[in-house]
Amino acid sequence: MAKKYKRIFTIVLDSLGVGAMPDAKRFGDIGVDTLGHIGQIMKKEGGFYAPNLQKFGLGNLHPASEIGKVEKPMAKYTKLEEASNGKDTMTGHWEMMGLKIEQPFQTFTDTGFPKELIEELEKRTGHKVIGNKSASGTEILDELAEEEIATGNMIVYTSADSVLQICGNEETFGLEELYRCCEIARELTLKDEWKVGRVIARPYIGKKKGEFKRTSNRHDYALKPYGRTALNVLKDAGYDVISIGKISDIFDGEGITQAYHSNSSVHGMEQTIEMAKKAFEGLCFVNLVDFDALWGHRRNPIGYGKEIEKFDEKLGELLQVLREDDLVILTADHGNDPTYTGTDHTREKVPFLAYSKKMEEGGAIPEESTFAVIGATIADNFNVDMPENTIGHSILEQL
Repeated sequence: MAKKYKRIFTIVLDSLGVGAMPDAKRFGDIGVDTLGHIGQIMKKEGGFYAPNLQKFGLGNLHPASEIGKVEKPMAKYTKLEEASNGKDTMTGHWEMMGLKIEQPFQTFTDTGFPKELIEELEKRTGHKVIGNKSASGTEILDELAEEEIATGNMIVYTSADSVLQICGNEETFGLEELYRCCEIARELTLKDEWKVGRVIARPYIGKKKGEFKRTSNRHDYALKPYGRTALNVLKDAGYDVISIGKISDIFDGEGITQAYHSNSSVHGMEQTIEMAKKAFEGLCFVNLVDFDALWGHRRNPIGYGKEIEKFDEKLGELLQVLREDDLVILTADHGNDPTYTGTDHTREKVPFLAYSKKMEEGGAIPEESTFAVIGATIADNFNVDMPENTIGHSILEQL
């Protein structure tokens, strides 16, 4: 069968949920709706300006967003439910590409890491651990970095994600020592009861409070996907699999042919626009993390709304450089309702909007029970078989 699309751009608006999953209560999430609640607050602030998302049909898909309906949407749109048992970044992305996660990754947001893990980490690394709580990376440096520099103790902290992060001053702690300690932490956190998605080395420079700055020598120690995904089969078949943002970290490089780090979500879209101007054949897989990291976790609905408006502007620029045989898919990996209690992700359905210049018309398509329709549809488009033990089915005929 001939390929329907030569290039597919799959863009993940990290955490842009569109309403509670049927089982959300089991995750402690009642009445959550990331996009809906942002829309209602933006309306009070004078309105939501997202003309390109409006033309796609996002307001038709989710009227509570206050983005506004249109009579003839450009895109095909629906909502996807998550089949996996979790609500974190890795679970959502891995499911998109065909893997169902039964055992959720551990988070230690409210309690810090267990005493047994900390004691083992201290014993193996030779450093006393300080911190051991959920914190922002800049705040914990102001609080504890002077002590770390003076004593050689090691700052360990977490966030609302499934991560263990270790800070090290590049001059006093040393990068090699920081990486060594992170490798030990990664080994320890492979145990089921301590299993986190990522261990992150967070190097910094500076000598006193107010002067500390994180450097670009960050290193992520991610879990490898437990099986092969749509990305692996695309790469094996000779297609380009281009990662923009943290996609490569999420899959630990598996199935990726080129990877580009983004400094922000706006930068990620600029990189995507540049990629659209180049010749390639295959998938450009993009994660835009600022929605989640800067606004969702920090419970800032107006900041989140303005980030959506910035994205909308860049989406307009991307549409101008799209080719006839390109397909754009917009989606999300979980929710993070900035009006909800706590700072954790929220268990929500996600949007699915697909657009190509080839489409005769847009409009609603049936809801799906898994994010994995995305990977299965991409694989089907490029005439490759999904790996064994994956989930999902293609909806290419509807696009």
